[in-house]
Amino acid sequence: MMLARRIAQSPLCAVFFCYPIRRRAEIADLRVVKAKTQQSPLAQAVDDYLTSCRARGLSPRTVDGAYGYPLRHVFLPFCEERSIREISAITPRELDRLATGLMEREGRTGKHMSKHSVHAYMRAVNHFLGWAAAGGEEVKARAQLPRLPKKLIEVLSREEVQRLEDAAKTERDMLVVRALADTGIRVGELAGLRPSDLIVQGRNQFLKVRGKGARERLVPVPPGLFRRLQRYADRSRPKDTHSDRLFLSLRRSTNGDYEPLTASGVGQLLKVLAEVAGVKKRVYPHLLRHSFATWALTRGMNPLTLAQILGHSSLVMIQNVYAHLTPSDAYDALLKVFATDRDG
Repeated sequence: MMLARRIAQSPLCAVFFCYPIRRRAEIADLRVVKAKTQQSPLAQAVDDYLTSCRARGLSPRTVDGAYGYPLRHVFLPFCEERSIREISAITPRELDRLATGLMEREGRTGKHMSKHSVHAYMRAVNHFLGWAAAGGEEVKARAQLPRLPKKLIEVLSREEVQRLEDAAKTERDMLVVRALADTGIRVGELAGLRPSDLIVQGRNQFLKVRGKGARERLVPVPPGLFRRLQRYADRSRPKDTHSDRLFLSLRRSTNGDYEPLTASGVGQLLKVLAEVAGVKKRVYPHLLRHSFATWALTRGMNPLTLAQILGHSSLVMIQNVYAHLTPSDAYDALLKVFATDRDG
């Protein structure tokens, strides 16, 4: 009571109650707002670059993961610590410090960051700097990319692929294995297939797939596999579904419909099939893509043809990943590779 009386008798209180009621309400509604820190020109340039990536049609996942995370959560914090606010202030020495610091940094597991991760982060920085230079910015540096150790890619033999297919209990699962192993398409491309993507042009059969950057391409399919896919689409695929996807779940979901098979679902399926088949290697969807490419090259497929089938815009990936192979320059390789499949 004494405290309340003192507050009521204070000059501040008197002034407050002299205000009109509307003014008092306005004062009561005042909020403390934290002032925004001004964004540096470098940070603004990074935002503009990521916006440009989206405008080029790159997927949000690619922009946020491959470019956004390295730039916003690695590159910009480093620059802020070094008081670098302009692109022109970035020097080769600073970029070397960034790369070295990343390689020496311990992650949550207590291990140092791999050279592959550092390579990916610094490559994202170089892409950004290249974009800035093309836009007229003064760019004085490019990051050195750490030399990556060459690993021998483990692949599945054709016999192991057959064992995976034999371990499957349904035609859907068999076709998932065979489509990945005999066409080299990505797991996301497989999950996105529709019955209407089974294309016949003259005497040739193709899958129309939607690859990275929403780019469509026609992938040749061995005749025997194409006939099996057509039969599955016409006879085995659930008809009473609202989904337009080719590969669906085997059971209805809680909403009463058959859901499309997802990339993660394919990965889990292959893992189970490998255990059943007794394949000791770690089996995952992209391994079947590597296995297809390796097998095709050893059977004489033209690297240019293989790059087109796999959806690569250049031979760089083929040369980097499969440099241990020395394929011949035979064209019409797909029919030769699958010569034994003509009557399948």
